[in-house]
Amino acid sequence: MPRSPATVDRRPPEDAPGSAPPPAPEPGTPARWRIDDLARETGCTVDTIRYYQREGLLPPAARDGRHRIYGPEHVERLERIRELQGRRFSLAAIRALVSGDEQRLEGIFADEDERFRYAFPELVERSGASAGLAEVLREAGVLRDPVEFGRVAYDGDDLDVLRAMATLEQAGIPVKVIRAIGRIYAEGIEATQRRIVDTFGFGGDLEWAPGELDEFRRVAAASATTLLPSMRRLVDYTHHRTLQRLTLDAVAQGAPPPGDPDATGDLDLSSDP
Repeated sequence: MPRSPATVDRRPPEDAPGSAPPPAPEPGTPARWRIDDLARETGCTVDTIRYYQREGLLPPAARDGRHRIYGPEHVERLERIRELQGRRFSLAAIRALVSGDEQRLEGIFADEDERFRYAFPELVERSGASAGLAEVLREAGVLRDPVEFGRVAYDGDDLDVLRAMATLEQAGIPVKVIRAIGRIYAEGIEATQRRIVDTFGFGGDLEWAPGELDEFRRVAAASATTLLPSMRRLVDYTHHRTLQRLTLDAVAQGAPPPGDPDATGDLDLSSDP
């Protein structure tokens, strides 16, 4: 398990007190700092900077004799880490964002209502859902632990979906039905998204000419700002049209349309959720 930034400060020889500072940079050259100076410049502690180094969140420091030297890129990275922490990203998500294709990953990890932060009990209370409904949605894989999607707490998006499910519960939809539908969606979308990720990452089961997959990846990365909204639009459209088509098929076969108040169906709702 990685050590927390609160560990005892054991300075390496090049950072020992009393050692000569690195020579001042020539006028017009980028600023350079030793770790103590970088800590003062950024408001971080020395322990925190070393912790980020161990976790791979900072670029390697340069060497000048016995000294490790830091530059403006380290200041910029520390400011970015602080900003992402303020947005409730987990350490794993921060590492992915600062170490990978940040523009593309930002679109994936950013949430519209990320400014809100809720622990699970508060999320349930604010949503108006029963504790039982919230628990079965967790069991069904709908309400995931925030750590699984790069967060340290639930946010406004989680609150919105739980409120929507609470509306169904308050309308009289049995919790067992909400749980079943939630599990169907969670498992189906998980399988679908794994195939999509595999296609973008490794080419999926498509046949590729030499160099074609690399070019596709390059284009996809360059189109990051439009790619995700377009994919979401495709998902919404496909879901809506599929629901329309299957509803017509079911009605044609004699089944009552969804939401028909006179429909009793063959669903056994006698047991407890």
